[in-house]
Amino acid sequence: MFKYLVLAATLAMTPITSFAAQFVEGKHYTQISNIMVPTEPKVTEFFSFYCHNCFNMESQYLPEIKKGLDKKIAFDTKHVDFMNSDLGTEVMRSLAVIHELDNKEALKIAMFGAIQGKDNNAGHDHSAAGHEHKSLINSRDDIKKVFADFGVDAKQYDDIADSDATDNKLSLWRQQQVMYAVQSVPAFIVNDKYAINLNEMRSLDDIIGLINYLALKQ
Repeated sequence: MFKYLVLAATLAMTPITSFAAQFVEGKHYTQISNIMVPTEPKVTEFFSFYCHNCFNMESQYLPEIKKGLDKKIAFDTKHVDFMNSDLGTEVMRSLAVIHELDNKEALKIAMFGAIQGKDNNAGHDHSAAGHEHKSLINSRDDIKKVFADFGVDAKQYDDIADSDATDNKLSLWRQQQVMYAVQSVPAFIVNDKYAINLNEMRSLDDIIGLINYLALKQ
């Protein structure tokens, strides 16, 4: 069963301010490692194509979050392995393939839609009672049908999905999921060092401000 983080549907689309909120360690964020601050600041979103709140985040909020980040901060995405199954691994591989292609955002939305319903990016509550869709993804062949709509043929998909680089990427994602104790999604990890507590975020301004603060702090 998936562990979903309840993200308030009332997150406001507010512009970033100059860190008006006072961010407190242990409340708004948690230090999860003692590594050195990287030379290039970054934020990583751990998510799942099966997660309703991740679809909401992707379609409604993430564009605004990315827009508000300091230009020096790199943004990355990694797929969690909560399923621990062959199909789950194939879905993880699909994100690794997306990373190597154009139309990244459109492909992500298409994968969300194939699993949760193509009309599910309309801004409604995917976690509402009785809100269920039958997934169209039950095998790699099903995934390749999604990619074919974007001009990616089966051989191109397989070449990337079965590459050593993809195997290494999935191995890293699984290691970091455990290392950073990612137990619910979406989750934001800043500089491989700080985990944001989304339950304490009251607006997009809070999320953006906290990511910028943590990513750029020395």
